[in-house]
Amino acid sequence: MLLLVLKRLANAVVVLLFVALLAFTIFKFLGDPVQLMLNPQATQEERDALTQRLGLNDPVPVQFVKFVANAVQGDFGMSYRNQLPVMGVIAERFPATFELVMVSSIAALLIGLPLGVFAAINGGSFIVRVAHIISMIGVSVPAFVIGILLILAFSIELQVLPAFGRGEVVDLGFWTTGLLTSSGRYALIMPAISLALFQISFIMRLVTSEMLEVLRTDFIRFARARGLRARAIYFRHGLRNCLMPVVTITGMLIGDLIAFALVTEIVFQWPGMGFLFVQSVQYVDIPVMAAYLMIVCCIFILINLITDLIYVVVDPRMGATAIGGSNVR
Repeated sequence: MLLLVLKRLANAVVVLLFVALLAFTIFKFLGDPVQLMLNPQATQEERDALTQRLGLNDPVPVQFVKFVANAVQGDFGMSYRNQLPVMGVIAERFPATFELVMVSSIAALLIGLPLGVFAAINGGSFIVRVAHIISMIGVSVPAFVIGILLILAFSIELQVLPAFGRGEVVDLGFWTTGLLTSSGRYALIMPAISLALFQISFIMRLVTSEMLEVLRTDFIRFARARGLRARAIYFRHGLRNCLMPVVTITGMLIGDLIAFALVTEIVFQWPGMGFLFVQSVQYVDIPVMAAYLMIVCCIFILINLITDLIYVVVDPRMGATAIGGSNVR
């Protein structure tokens, strides 16, 4: 396990350096920081002083080394738009995105896994047909269209859920959450459904396909011949042997949701990192854009590491394969 973690961390350093180079390129060549940070009426002396303070007179390799060193310490400079530290601005928005993604992912697993197993067991039932139709809609229709339809139905017509915003939040000092207030929970329902519907559909279809393959195997026939209960056959033996692709897809989907939840956040005016990133693009707030890119990359790496560790828990043979050990016969 330790060797696996060390190997993944070594790979992560290489990936982070490449992403840091990309973020530095954006930071360096997309606009003039001095012009964006100062007023048009600023004197040449003020421009020269700011250029010196930002280290823009240094050679490009020296600037890149400083950029990486500051990024390791969580320092991405000042936001051009808000004139506040970038990490403080992102930290203020991160809880909203994290809660939205986690609620969507948990709902997708709690709904998609049982539906997939049920669809594999009862392939011809009416409920399964309806579930497959809904899953086709979830896979085919873009998230922003689903979000608009939800707003039209539940906010405009029925007027039971808020159309935008996060609702009332509770400040815990290090975290702000809307899960502790009724308005916050109501505000989370539609964005979470809009974001989770694709996950639910994808996981359901994947589990159904894998379960149908597993149920044809000899060890399932042997389990039935031994007289095991249906619940043990389907969930303890069948579902467990379907978890490897599910773990892989779930890890990828969580990373994608964190990176691309900005569409849902824009539709519902959800004050998360994605909405902040779109605003930074509109205002050419380069430090925020670079920091967002680095943070999303770190999240992807962390999720991939957790996914690899779950592989080992589900199937210990994967640990030896992952670290280049001997093949298990």
